[in-house]
Amino acid sequence: MAPTTSSTRRLTHLAAVPYPGRGHINALMNLCKLLSLKNPGVLISFIVTDEWRTFLAAVPKPQNIQFLTFPNVIPSELGRADDFPGFFRSVNTVMEAPVQNLLTHLHPPPVVIVADSFLTWATRLGNRLNIPVASFWPMSATVLSIYYHFDLLKENGHFPADLSERGGEIVDYIPGVSETRLADLPTFFSGDGRKVIDLTLEAARSIDKAQFLISTSVYELESSVIDVLKQKFPFPVYTVGPCTPYFELGSSAPNGGGGGGTNNYLRWLDSQSEGSVLYVSQGSFLSVSSAQMDEIVAGVKASGVRFLWVARRDDGRLKGVDEEAGMVVEWCEQLRVLCHSAVGGFWTHGGWNSTLEGVFAGVPMLTWPIFCDQVPNSKKIVEDWKIGVRFEAVGGRNLVTKVEIAEFVKRFMNSESVEGRAMRKNVMKFREICRRAAAEDGSSDANIDAFLNQISTSS
Repeated sequence: MAPTTSSTRRLTHLAAVPYPGRGHINALMNLCKLLSLKNPGVLISFIVTDEWRTFLAAVPKPQNIQFLTFPNVIPSELGRADDFPGFFRSVNTVMEAPVQNLLTHLHPPPVVIVADSFLTWATRLGNRLNIPVASFWPMSATVLSIYYHFDLLKENGHFPADLSERGGEIVDYIPGVSETRLADLPTFFSGDGRKVIDLTLEAARSIDKAQFLISTSVYELESSVIDVLKQKFPFPVYTVGPCTPYFELGSSAPNGGGGGGTNNYLRWLDSQSEGSVLYVSQGSFLSVSSAQMDEIVAGVKASGVRFLWVARRDDGRLKGVDEEAGMVVEWCEQLRVLCHSAVGGFWTHGGWNSTLEGVFAGVPMLTWPIFCDQVPNSKKIVEDWKIGVRFEAVGGRNLVTKVEIAEFVKRFMNSESVEGRAMRKNVMKFREICRRAAAEDGSSDANIDAFLNQISTSS
């Protein structure tokens, strides 16, 4: 830790506390890098478990971002998906004490704590320590409004509800949120979503006790919702998205993350024709059933479309792929891949980080949502923005067959069809919106400056 001196007392010291999940950590780390680029004089203490420190060892970072760790008091990341409700509850019961211990021994003391909203105790802790808290919301502003105004679902008789019977009913009363079906709300009606709805709602409502709200969205992409949030909260609301590594695209060096052979997949993409490759990445958390994965792999292969596929675990289904058909990697720099001219489509579960990366790259998305905010993100991609398509099983069946998948993929990758041309035209419009916001004097760029100015004047 930095020693206390006459110079460090004047230093702007920020503590960053992410929720211990890959998408949450990546987004907050990218924000910290942006803050560092803007003001190299800011010292940032990034607080994670010992396990996460090892996962992040290969990730390059500026010298003024330091890792501070606490023991692995929560279940391992490697088994998080096996018991998500248990993991979520553990994070919100046993993490507070070791984080408080670190914060109380930091010198100089932090002038602000940027804490993931899904750490429901973070705002209470900050207020107890008399340190302002910036609640960091890593999902869309739309999802925040849905969670924050959840009581309206109850008042309108829409919760609880059986989606098999009522999924098509329309919800048109959530402030700032476009008309949506019950089935396109986050997955809090059943399964693991129902088991953690109390903690999820507490996360959204804990923002009331913060001194700032930082959203990873882009104002122009969700202006109606963000305007509602600005009226709702009596403190600054900063949209700073996309919190993705777009600022590192100019570097030729790999951005860490493991997997090896970094240049191999880029060289392979260089050899492919423009817009011909389907990039397949289904996230680092939950996945589809084994039977469905069999159909997906067989269907993509049968489509004849070339693919670059990220398979994070050893999967025999994808062994022995001929480079004429595609390439399989354990890891890649996703945004760099999406921005490659050879990539013409992105198969994604629709997590918020991936959604914004697809928009920033200007690549149409083929969505297969599974859990939580992936469902409303998919609705936004397909219906609101019209920059992608979503798989739907024929006749309401649970299993999508390889024949359906093959035909669907071929249609999706056909850039000359009426639908294909419309999607690609729309996604380029959204790409420019996203890039303008991140560029100098854009809305996100200006909000990062405003946040830095705010915390610097209080240091």
